[in-house]
Amino acid sequence: MLDLKLVSYKLKGKPGPLRIGIVVNENVIDIQEAYRKYLEMERKQDLADHVQYVLPSDPATFLSIGFDAVTKARKAMDAIENEELDNISFNRETVTLSAPNPSPSKIICIGKNYLDHAMEMGGEVPDYPMLFAKFTNSIIGPEDNIEKPNVTEKLDYEVELAVVIGKEASNVSEAKALNHVAGYTLANDTSARDLQKRTSQFLQGKTLDNSTPIGPWIVTPDEIGDPSNLSIRSLVNGEERQSSNTSKLIFNIPYLISFISKLITLNPGDIILSGTPDGVGAGMSPPQFLKDGDTVTLEIEKIGIMENKVIEK
Repeated sequence: MLDLKLVSYKLKGKPGPLRIGIVVNENVIDIQEAYRKYLEMERKQDLADHVQYVLPSDPATFLSIGFDAVTKARKAMDAIENEELDNISFNRETVTLSAPNPSPSKIICIGKNYLDHAMEMGGEVPDYPMLFAKFTNSIIGPEDNIEKPNVTEKLDYEVELAVVIGKEASNVSEAKALNHVAGYTLANDTSARDLQKRTSQFLQGKTLDNSTPIGPWIVTPDEIGDPSNLSIRSLVNGEERQSSNTSKLIFNIPYLISFISKLITLNPGDIILSGTPDGVGAGMSPPQFLKDGDTVTLEIEKIGIMENKVIEK
């Protein structure tokens, strides 16, 4: 059975919308076209001729369907594993990756969710998860540049495990929370610390345009196993800044999904950013914030690596 690493992609130099794909080795395979091929192999030509109504190519729409779409993708990939994939498989060098879900209905973030990070930021350990939001204007892809606007001089990095919802979650228990997860990915919850601290609300420092890389792909839960035991780290210009493990989350992933779902219905495609460990620029002595030309590298065990350059807007 092939691993499922879901990506949002488009061919370089060619017009057209983003499409949902799967990374296999050094190639990106188009999911909709793979499913068309599977239907043809199953002699279901009528469905193959209208595959756009059976399995959408748009990444946001695909993910909004949730588990049913992922199940179809896996079925297709398993069926065509040994088939010729001309015209539906593209070398990674010929495609550009976007955020796996470039337009989720909700992006819910958790503040101060690692004990050491809460301490380095000079705050008390929260009794309840600290929730705030980002909007889609902030999302960029795994190969895009992080834009630093001149409104901030204290742009910071935050490596985070991001959870992508695959099934509607409303008032779910912790025991069943992970049954609602489509997969996991990387996120850099960049934060303009000077703007963040101007008021008691974090929002203005957390959702600047083109500031939050997510990717490079969504890895399905069967490939991850326990999300509460993954090494996580960040580097700036090759220097390690953060190094921890998701076992150190104050509120783990099942708790967060359950907690949020009792306040807000989570829909397929929604993203939860679970918090960042210690080692952020604001916590260093002296503080070290991002500047034009810096390269930020994030890594989470079993997911992979994402690297973005910072540019002045």
